[in-house]
Amino acid sequence: MGPRFTRTGVAIIGVGSVFVAAILAILQGINFIGSPPDHQYYSQTLWSWITIGGFAPRIAFHLDALSLVMMLIITFVGFLIHFYSVEYMIAEEGYSRFFAYMNLFVGSMLILVLADNLLLLYLGWEGVGLCSYLLIGFWYKDPANGRAARKAFIVTRVGDTAMAIGLFLLFTYLGKLQIQELMGAASQQWPINSPLAVAAAALLLGGAVGKSAQLPLQTWLPDAMAGPTPVSALIHAATMVTAGVYLIARTHVLFTLAPVVQLVVAIIGAATLLLAGFSALVQRDIKRVLAYSTISQIGYMFLALGVGAWSAAIFHLMIHAFFKALLFLGAGVVILSLHHEQDMFEMGGLRRQLPLTFWAFLAGAASLAALPLVTAGFYSKDLILWEAWASPQGRPWLWGAGLLGALLTSIYTFRMVFLTFFGEARHQISQRPGIFMQIPLVILAILSLVGGFVEIPRSLGSRQLFSEFMQTALPVMSVGHAGVRVELAFQVIAALVTLFGIYLSYLFFLSRPRLAQDLARSSLGAALHRFWFAGWGFDWLYDKLFVRPFVWIAQTNKNDFFDLIYDAIAWWTQAAYRALSGTETGQVRWYAMGIAIGAVAIIAIAVFL
Repeated sequence: MGPRFTRTGVAIIGVGSVFVAAILAILQGINFIGSPPDHQYYSQTLWSWITIGGFAPRIAFHLDALSLVMMLIITFVGFLIHFYSVEYMIAEEGYSRFFAYMNLFVGSMLILVLADNLLLLYLGWEGVGLCSYLLIGFWYKDPANGRAARKAFIVTRVGDTAMAIGLFLLFTYLGKLQIQELMGAASQQWPINSPLAVAAAALLLGGAVGKSAQLPLQTWLPDAMAGPTPVSALIHAATMVTAGVYLIARTHVLFTLAPVVQLVVAIIGAATLLLAGFSALVQRDIKRVLAYSTISQIGYMFLALGVGAWSAAIFHLMIHAFFKALLFLGAGVVILSLHHEQDMFEMGGLRRQLPLTFWAFLAGAASLAALPLVTAGFYSKDLILWEAWASPQGRPWLWGAGLLGALLTSIYTFRMVFLTFFGEARHQISQRPGIFMQIPLVILAILSLVGGFVEIPRSLGSRQLFSEFMQTALPVMSVGHAGVRVELAFQVIAALVTLFGIYLSYLFFLSRPRLAQDLARSSLGAALHRFWFAGWGFDWLYDKLFVRPFVWIAQTNKNDFFDLIYDAIAWWTQAAYRALSGTETGQVRWYAMGIAIGAVAIIAIAVFL
């Protein structure tokens, strides 16, 4: 119906639908917290979906603390992104198509997080995959955008296939897919380290790795920047990339039964946050810096999940949604004001021309870098680092990886700030953001600063509102009795690392930029720069190992033995046609002779045979 509406009508329907969803989610959240249900969850069945023998999945929804937090993030942050898009996309062709895709994206994600069974969850899971393809390739007239969309679709399908096999395994051996019943049956029937539990957890991890762009399926996310900037904000902050974190948290019982897989989750998270952090250090495109930052921050969430810090992972997921949506929307203002320029080295001096955007972006950057005490990102990231050290599943080297990642984060984050907003202005802006783009920036900036105060560590006052709320849906992790002084010491170390990273960024990219230039020109620096810029060569490796062999097999297979059989049949048919068509001369004597020869042959056959 989109083409039948004016752009105003499209905006009212596209944004209004998500606004209503956000209001309903907030009201339901108030009701849930104020009058908790008897069993700490609500369950609603709409209708039976399929009934075949013992297989009877339902269209049913399950609302507990975990799904409520996810629902609030999706609808509220999603609404702000939609509101921002009214102005950002106003001059674009396909305005109604854009909002249709965005609405479908939000709807699919809500199905994913509210589904009470894994089959309905998988429907939402594939729905967000479809929407990512449609939105990344929104500007489909550019072939590069189409390639990026196909890459995202294909790479995530690898993980989705593993997840589908995991669902088959769970139903085959446990006979159900309803999540709560399934988790209870698994804990009763499968002992710890059971091969079936390990296999099921590993297969679900495969799906999570694909959707959340973690090693080794992280290559699609940087190229997903081909889509419009609001799409990047929605994918990275409120929807698709958080789906893998949610899946692991929702099926935490399986991972508890498979400690080896849970350790792999932590290892993948630690490796990914470092790999992406180094790549973000050398990017020129502001959106690609934020893309690698997302991969890195999701790595922190995987690290938390891997050490059993379930609520810490979801807490960082929530805070990340605030500051990452803010950073993408702020980057969108900059890009639009500079005629769609995305190279940070072509920016500079924008803090005077775009003051509100600068201060909002600075708030998001400070939260991403975990600036101590005053930002929400400090409290969520500090909780992960502490529990990576102090939890029973924690390891000192996991804490060390997280700490190094924090250093890298502060460096590349403020590199982005200094290159974009400080120094000399290289271009004059062509337009300033209007009210539709400014309001979401202000709201998200406030949340990026104060959102962390719902979870304050013992050493700074001890307020665990978030973890206490989440413990009705996720297990509570015991960190032992390390003591407040020890925890405070680790917080001081993390804070000093962050401040040191900001200083290094100031030194290399604002105060003395020649140091960075000289380092990049050195033989080792140039080699590392190329390697990190190319995402550690994963695209090259996959092209050699999978893409080219597959294309060669496909080209060879189109002329394989079986095709030759059918080609031969077609050739003989054509040859027979040419031979027989040659007998049609139009001369009656030849036809009469043919009839006579045929008659003699038939009589001979009848007489002699």
